[in-house]
Amino acid sequence: MNNKNLVFFIPYIGGGGVEKNLFLISNYLSTKINNIYICTTSNKYKKKFKKKIKFILPKKKIKENLYIRIKYFYCLIILFIFLLKNKNTVVFSFQANIYCILLCKILKIKIISRSNSSPSGWSHNFIKKIIYKKIINMADAIITNSKDFKKQMDKNFGIKSICIYNPLNKIEVIKKSRIKINFNFFNNKKKELKIINIGRLTDQKDQLTLLKSMKILKEKKLSFKLLIMGRGVERKNLLNYINGNNLHEDIKIISFHKNPFPILKKADLFVLSSKYEGLPNVLLEAALLKKFIISSNCPTGPKEILLNGKGGFLFEVGNYKQLSKKIIFYSNNSQLLEKKINYSFKNLNRFDYQKNMESYYGLVKKILH
Repeated sequence: MNNKNLVFFIPYIGGGGVEKNLFLISNYLSTKINNIYICTTSNKYKKKFKKKIKFILPKKKIKENLYIRIKYFYCLIILFIFLLKNKNTVVFSFQANIYCILLCKILKIKIISRSNSSPSGWSHNFIKKIIYKKIINMADAIITNSKDFKKQMDKNFGIKSICIYNPLNKIEVIKKSRIKINFNFFNNKKKELKIINIGRLTDQKDQLTLLKSMKILKEKKLSFKLLIMGRGVERKNLLNYINGNNLHEDIKIISFHKNPFPILKKADLFVLSSKYEGLPNVLLEAALLKKFIISSNCPTGPKEILLNGKGGFLFEVGNYKQLSKKIIFYSNNSQLLEKKINYSFKNLNRFDYQKNMESYYGLVKKILH
């Protein structure tokens, strides 16, 4: 096994939850496996990886704003060249799974495919679903990151996936949350509800529903500050809504921070408004820092993390009126609802870092042999 290569395939490394899991899993496995590579078009996050991890990169630097499918193409070419020279390899796909599986099967290379988001968000096209079902079954192992996600995948595509929860590094999150920062948007001296949302600014994350609920809060004269942390194609549309509804003094959008935890720690309430997920890391981190959580009951992950509502509130996807009512209820009853925060916190052991990392290593070790 020590002579075999393990290649993580991820054409584009951004700042989201998928990438966060990539950093954690690859760094952990590098302590167990000698030859680990990252095949990607992105090199700006090199410092996130341990020094012994090697990179498979295009010869020429790829622009960050290049269309994602072109990045897939570039990355598949450099992976193809690498695999031709290094047959003694197992590929671990984090992105563009179908393309990667096809390439690996043509070259007779073993592949582990990690699915990141519920098929509810992308499997409505009948032809696409048939193609996906045919190809995904070619993988040597398929990983999902929540039990509900596993049920959906297994039922929809006739597979036997393996559920491994996202590893939550409690020590690192708590340590980083204690770093002092200057962030005046959440003013502790003012009696206002401090709300935060962290996620890519995309249709999937549906921050527009959150903004619509804020408009209702404004009309109800509830004093609040909302911080949205993220970047993405919907930024302009979200800003237009904020400015068009005179919410600019109450809502701020900032880009991702390398360390978001001191800011998250200052908030009272975390809101996730997604249309679909896999297992959102940010909910685990919010629960760890003892923030009250209100989340869309989207497929998959939030209901599982919040234990069917025992650890926070759930609302219907896209229902901004229901969301606003739940925020107002929390604002009026925050002390009574602390038991939900504590319940969520006490049940985080399912996502234990060491336990889930060992599950990853056990699977990879089996495929590498």
